[in-house]
Amino acid sequence: MVKDNSHIIEQLKKVSTATVATCLFKKGLRNQFIQNVRPLKKMTTTLVGQAYTLRYIPAREDLNPIEVFRDPKHLQRVAVEECPKGHVLVIDSRKDSRAASAGSILVTRLMKRGASGIVTDGGFRDSAEIAELDFPSFHQSPSAPTNLTLHQAIAINEPIGCGDVAVFPGDYIIGDDDGIMVVPSHLAEEVAKECLQMTLYEEFVMEKVKGGTAIIGLYPLTNEKIKEEFKDWLKEKDI
Repeated sequence: MVKDNSHIIEQLKKVSTATVATCLFKKGLRNQFIQNVRPLKKMTTTLVGQAYTLRYIPAREDLNPIEVFRDPKHLQRVAVEECPKGHVLVIDSRKDSRAASAGSILVTRLMKRGASGIVTDGGFRDSAEIAELDFPSFHQSPSAPTNLTLHQAIAINEPIGCGDVAVFPGDYIIGDDDGIMVVPSHLAEEVAKECLQMTLYEEFVMEKVKGGTAIIGLYPLTNEKIKEEFKDWLKEKDI
């Protein structure tokens, strides 16, 4: 029986990658932010979903002619057709955007199948078309050449490295305008709850700062008087 994780998804959608990063740092995880990856357009909602992975290795010319795309078992195509609904396809492109990780046709198919988004530490071809889709897509930079020129799809749904971060199948991917955070699956429920509380306090802090309150004692919270003010603030909001 598949465990219902909808509450985790909904909670994580309400927090930022910055808050998640701080929460994970408190738990000793320092390297969960995928490096040099950004959304193709400004985000309107936070991307959240569990990881389904695709790994590339350097292409070898005798094994990677354009004819391999005719193979129904070609792993890039299989990954698009098998990525579960609600998951995020995360691609290990070896941080190399000189050849495309995918293009608009495959990304559109992924969207139509109900995936939540796509992330690569390489680049997309047809990037302007992908940016027009209602589908969260993150990459390093645009790239015109087909992936076959430099990348060879070698594995699906195995642990990968994406932007210098280890991504395991089932890890939670959170994406916003700052980039992508990876939350280990066994910590996701705990992190979601803690981040919601952190987000509430940050809202309170912002109100105080805009009202002219100094940072010392407020952020981080060390002033007992402010602690009581925060409790009252929560009561006023019926939280």
